[in-house]
Amino acid sequence: MIAVDTNILVYAHRRDSEFNEPAARHVAQLAEGRSAWSIPWPCLHEFFAIATHPKIYDPPSTPDQAIAQIEAWLSSPTLTLLGESAGYWTELKPLLSGAKVMGPMVHDARIAALCLTHGAHELWSADRDFGRFGALRVRNPLV
Repeated sequence: MIAVDTNILVYAHRRDSEFNEPAARHVAQLAEGRSAWSIPWPCLHEFFAIATHPKIYDPPSTPDQAIAQIEAWLSSPTLTLLGESAGYWTELKPLLSGAKVMGPMVHDARIAALCLTHGAHELWSADRDFGRFGALRVRNPLV
């Protein structure tokens, strides 16, 4: 199962992104395909925060536009949402200590742990920081 990180979701949503076309195409292939794919819940939260942030986008997406986008993704019958469950701490703890995570890096460790807990074999992300978590395969589908 492929998991999708926040930055790919934002690029797929924001038509003013230089990566919009390839990101939108890749996410649509997942959403319309027959294979299971996933989005970690924290990535949906972060997507909403970034897409609607007036200091990041001018103009930002409206809350209604961001909600409509999330609901479009949620309507995919093959989507699984990844959240904390039994076994989560077992995955997170070694990521925190093994990658020497501190401060805001905990967000990436959280995403990696959710992917590993739920059996996502690959995370699509343009964020190179995920490379610190060797147990998770990370691929940037935009390059």
